Amino acid sequence: MRAVIPVAGFGTRLRPHTYTIPKVLLNVAGKPILAHILDSLIAEGIASVTIVVGHMGDQVEQYIRTHYPRLDAAFVEQTEPLGLGHAIWCARTTFGDEPILIILGDTIFDLDLTSLLEIPSNAIGVKHVDDPRRFGVVEVSDGVITRLVEKPQQPPSNLAIVGIYLVRDTQILVECLERLIAGDVRTKGEYQLTDALQCMVERGRRLIAFPIEGWYDCGKPETLLETNRFLLDRRMRAVAPPSDSIVLPPSYVAPTAILERSIVGPYATIGDGAVVRDSRVQNSIIGAGAVVTAALLNNSLVGMSATVCGSFHQLNVGDSSQINYA
Repeated sequence: MRAVIPVAGFGTRLRPHTYTIPKVLLNVAGKPILAHILDSLIAEGIASVTIVVGHMGDQVEQYIRTHYPRLDAAFVEQTEPLGLGHAIWCARTTFGDEPILIILGDTIFDLDLTSLLEIPSNAIGVKHVDDPRRFGVVEVSDGVITRLVEKPQQPPSNLAIVGIYLVRDTQILVECLERLIAGDVRTKGEYQLTDALQCMVERGRRLIAFPIEGWYDCGKPETLLETNRFLLDRRMRAVAPPSDSIVLPPSYVAPTAILERSIVGPYATIGDGAVVRDSRVQNSIIGAGAVVTAALLNNSLVGMSATVCGSFHQLNVGDSSQINYA
């Protein structure tokens, strides 16, 4: 089996961080988003992957070549942002009739991947959401998908497609994607994987809805921090800070990071070579090589090699007073 991981997005909602680094290489809980995904795949014995790259794709390839040298990795460029269906179509030359597992590169799942891979037919991960209009949506009868619609204004159900797909009828999927591309069939201006999967249903192929509860999107600052919290909860481990600092679990502090007279955590990730001095950092991600001095940080993202200098105040404030710092 081969995994196909599209990572060609620009990550506009995570700017300014994604001006200089691809979204999938942003650090959460001690390693890049993409590394969490690859480690899960390798643990299931999936050692062949196709990475669909775009903007700053050379950084993604370099990271994988350096950190996963034994991985059978193919890299395909999606030269235009024409949708997820187009991304999988670009990858078609890297797989034949073998089953493929499509997994979005900016999403981390808490699921029993073994159970998913044991399903003998095509399967799509779904989750019940309150407002499914931002997602692809499925209709289901006895666990079998009868209809798929991309971002409907009037959703036929509350079952959203969450970005993980097991495709066993691989060549049928490719034929359906070819039909979309050749006929220039677009939804919301893009070639949608949802439309290709609907084509498979219309051709009589069986698609199972696989329920997923743990679904962690890394596309926005607030969801990136939520994913950081989830992963830190899962990988709690003791951190031995310097005697003049405190690390409140769950947190991750890189071995090469420096803490001085600081309180870090809970839910803090401190990257390689970062320095946190005279500061309080919680529910935040501090990038590699960053320097944080005399700062109080919460719900914050600090990029690689950035510098944050705050200031503490000495106050003598009487009763019934209010002090606001803009």
